[in-house]
Amino acid sequence: MTRRLVRAVAWVCATLLGASVIFFGYAWFDWQPEPPVYGGTANALWARHQWAGEAHTEAEYRALAGTLTRNRITDVFFHVGPLTGDGRIPPARYGHAAELLAALRRLAPGVRAQAYVGQVERSGGGPLDLRAPATRAHILDADRALLDVGFAGIHYDIEPIYPDDRNFLDLLTRTREVTRARGRLLSVALEQPGLADWTQPLFRLVLPRGSTHYPPRPTAAYLKAVADRVDQVAIMTYDSEAPTRALAGWHFAHHTERTLSLIGDRVTVFMGVPTYRSPTPWAEDLPTALRGVRQGVARLRRPPRRPYGVAVYADWTTSDRDWAAYRAGWLGETRWPRSGATRERPSDDVPPYARGHRPSARERHDGQLNLTLAIHAAKAD
Repeated sequence: MTRRLVRAVAWVCATLLGASVIFFGYAWFDWQPEPPVYGGTANALWARHQWAGEAHTEAEYRALAGTLTRNRITDVFFHVGPLTGDGRIPPARYGHAAELLAALRRLAPGVRAQAYVGQVERSGGGPLDLRAPATRAHILDADRALLDVGFAGIHYDIEPIYPDDRNFLDLLTRTREVTRARGRLLSVALEQPGLADWTQPLFRLVLPRGSTHYPPRPTAAYLKAVADRVDQVAIMTYDSEAPTRALAGWHFAHHTERTLSLIGDRVTVFMGVPTYRSPTPWAEDLPTALRGVRQGVARLRRPPRRPYGVAVYADWTTSDRDWAAYRAGWLGETRWPRSGATRERPSDDVPPYARGHRPSARERHDGQLNLTLAIHAAKAD
């Protein structure tokens, strides 16, 4: 009996080892060929709260517009302040948005400036209660106010969103009615889909919601349901934690191919790529992510019917050298900055969390707001 058990365990270990060797080998060999395709027709950028919350000079607006046009950015998600727990955004939090939008209309008329609205939902330990109809109604009121200022659309980043969340779908449906009536856009940021949909029922059965071990990954059906209610979907593909470049590239390629296959004919898709220091910086970085996205596009049987591209996270962690890598790795330009060029020092108005790693949803929204309030307080003194 003992000998049979040992033999069975040995067979299982050998099978797992063999499968791992095959998978790692496939990922390594698949990574070697240079993808034959380059960037799509739509690209996005997540931008810091200070653009809407603080005054800027004409020179700063011109520099921003130059960066956007030089890098063929079509959509910018300007953070306008986290939602309160009941779904409100005080207008003072985006008090300089009108100046920003007027400058971009003059200097970069082809760029759509969207209001980046978000918060952590209660299922993730945050204050936002999407289950309450009043909360969703307040969010719609905030959206209308932002559109009145002149934003080209609403961009939601509410986390976590689980694939059985009907309240979020209801919010999207009602927001789409508001944006369509004004000829504006609705976009949404979502976590990357799981590798297999059948894992979600297992997670729900075994692990409590809100646990860090229960990832809020959209299923194929939920992703399609979201796509049917919006104009654009941005997939937060980064933070793969893959140990090698080949595996990190495979991660981006897999999610690009799968996402575009599922919704690329329904909606504009942006695949999120990082310029911050990832948890595995030796494996996942901007060039690796861009090459992976290109590989995913190259695997498609045909191009998507709707526009697609990448979304850069984020403007406050992207240096001139990063933009050069973006143009080379995504737009197909061959001119790189001289070797040895150093990364720009982050601006003092960048939240500390943005300097070392991708922040959580709560850090992104609360950190941006707290920093702006601190700047106001310092100026008042």
